Amino acid sequence: MPAKPEQFKMVKEHGFKAVCFSIALRPNSTKAVFGASDFKVYEVDFAAAKVEPKELYGHESYVTGVALAGTTVVSGGYDCKLTWFDSAAGKVIKSETAHQKWVRGVFASKDGKTVVSVADDMVAKLWDGATGKMLHELKGHAEKTPTNFNSMLYAAAFTDDGKTLATGDKVGKILLWDVATGKKLSEMDAPVFYTWDAAQRNHSIGGIRSLAFSPDGKSLAVGGIGKIGNIDHLEGKARVEVFDVPTGKRTWEYQSDKFAGLVNHLQFAPDGSWLFGAGGAGEGFYLFLDPVAKKAVRQEKAGMHIHDVATTPTMDALYVAGHNKLAVCECKG
Repeated sequence: MPAKPEQFKMVKEHGFKAVCFSIALRPNSTKAVFGASDFKVYEVDFAAAKVEPKELYGHESYVTGVALAGTTVVSGGYDCKLTWFDSAAGKVIKSETAHQKWVRGVFASKDGKTVVSVADDMVAKLWDGATGKMLHELKGHAEKTPTNFNSMLYAAAFTDDGKTLATGDKVGKILLWDVATGKKLSEMDAPVFYTWDAAQRNHSIGGIRSLAFSPDGKSLAVGGIGKIGNIDHLEGKARVEVFDVPTGKRTWEYQSDKFAGLVNHLQFAPDGSWLFGAGGAGEGFYLFLDPVAKKAVRQEKAGMHIHDVATTPTMDALYVAGHNKLAVCECKG
């Protein structure tokens, strides 16, 4: 039976000494790797009687992205480095300065063969998951915002077949890329995710924080935050937009009537019947959306600001990384 939004319940919650920024689930297991604000990458077994994260290796700053390429862990951080860790051998096999500015995220294709890193140098880089060889350097996002401030590149997502990549930046620009050739295919705009305040702070906030393709690759969900009044706080409404990929047209705009904050993770159910989102501001939230009926099915408060979520292939379990916490939600039919 496929998982249903109304059946999810929190089953475990674990405090942690640092902020957990990113998480990836090992296949066919309850073990996950995650990156944290203490500059470390950890492994944790959520099925253990006592959940105790084990340190694997470190970076020189915040670890903001982790992905799995088979048994190899690939991580990136604010030290601008990408590191490959061989889980079987228990050692780092490669580490290099991959970007000129902070790495914001690391994402793997569904088959783990290709990895992408995105960073504040506004470049996305495609890597061979097994060897760490760079395949393509994707340049197309503007380095500056319209008001001539530095922009940021937060999010990326592959289609299920690994052939197309989407990247999203601070000012709401989405670019689609052909993974095999590294060529840009098309672009879309979602400007509501970006707030510029020239009157009070001469500063901007927001940006596209999450992306997810539908299983058939025909729809792209985009997550972030709506327009913000006081840019010193994440007071804008949690926001999701859905685009039709072939035409590039927006088909749905959703803003939560219950929660404010950034939608940091998005993922379609395996059959495409619902869309899961998670994120937060001071507090966190879970969103379960119906992209066909264009409505929220369920909105729930989370016990933390959520930064990332890893799921089983059937999405019957959610492994959550957040502010000083890790958690597990399961589908209880």
